[in-house]
Amino acid sequence: MSESETQFHHISRTGIPTRLENLAEALKATNKEGYVWMDFFHPGKEELTSLIEPLDLHPLSVEDCLDANQLPKIDDFANHSFIIFNTFHFLEHTLSISELDIFIGDHFLITIRNNNNGGSQPFVQEIERYFARNTEKVRQGPDFLLHFILDQVVDRKFVAIEALEDELNISEEAILADLPSFNPAELLHLRQDLLSLRKSLFHEREILMKICRMDCPFVTKKAIFFYRDIYDHLSKFFELTESSRDIVTSLMEMYLSMLNNQMAKAANDTNTTVRRLTFITTIFMPLSLLAGIGGMSEWSMMTGPQNWKISYPMFLLAMVILGLANYLLLKWWERKRGDAD
Repeated sequence: MSESETQFHHISRTGIPTRLENLAEALKATNKEGYVWMDFFHPGKEELTSLIEPLDLHPLSVEDCLDANQLPKIDDFANHSFIIFNTFHFLEHTLSISELDIFIGDHFLITIRNNNNGGSQPFVQEIERYFARNTEKVRQGPDFLLHFILDQVVDRKFVAIEALEDELNISEEAILADLPSFNPAELLHLRQDLLSLRKSLFHEREILMKICRMDCPFVTKKAIFFYRDIYDHLSKFFELTESSRDIVTSLMEMYLSMLNNQMAKAANDTNTTVRRLTFITTIFMPLSLLAGIGGMSEWSMMTGPQNWKISYPMFLLAMVILGLANYLLLKWWERKRGDAD
């Protein structure tokens, strides 16, 4: 765990939020008025286990914090609620999804960050600025601070969703601009990212639905209205991912259609070329036969050697007439076949 990126704060009901030096001070402050916010970044198993007894955390929830492949969910226990949320980061054409584990009780709020996209310092600094601007609101309880944290996480999801939409626009332009060089695997990759987003947003929407129904005993009635705004955002983002998935399907169909059109055009060009060559070959086949016969002096034998000055020009003229007649016959046959079609 990075000690410099782990933060502890005590938020009193009357005074200003104060930063605590270590975990021992934070655990001690939970017995005072107000509540304590503990933010961990990549904590170890021993440190999380040390929270079980003093805060009465459920061991299974702590175990879930150590597993980075959990789906978003909310579990309610006697002295706390456990929430798993996802954070999205889209960088260099790659979507990464990380966990944000949260424990909320009457006198504490614990956030556990396990992302690999920078430390928790910007996150904590943002919360501290929120302390300064909304001191009265933060004092009301850990559920108000939890609202701000979830609101920031959800707002950042939109950045990743927008980046994916931009990738879809780039893919569409690439298909239209240069179809042969486009790699369809990019669309499949985007589709997989959108499926991951959809799965995460679906479960997170269920979490907010339970909170808005007041199923979580540690979110007070006066804070519910703020959580409804987060629920509306998640619902909108879920619909955006659905629309983007439809766009991916449309782009794939467009790519295949344009590819088929190009292949059909190439096949038609090939057929036209072969047809022309066949046409020429058909015209010259009888001429080649006659030329072969004449080349073996059969023609001069039939007309007599002394008449070669007349016989060979007549032979050539006959070949021209035969070739022209063959050409006209083939053209007439093609026209007749075209009319029949």
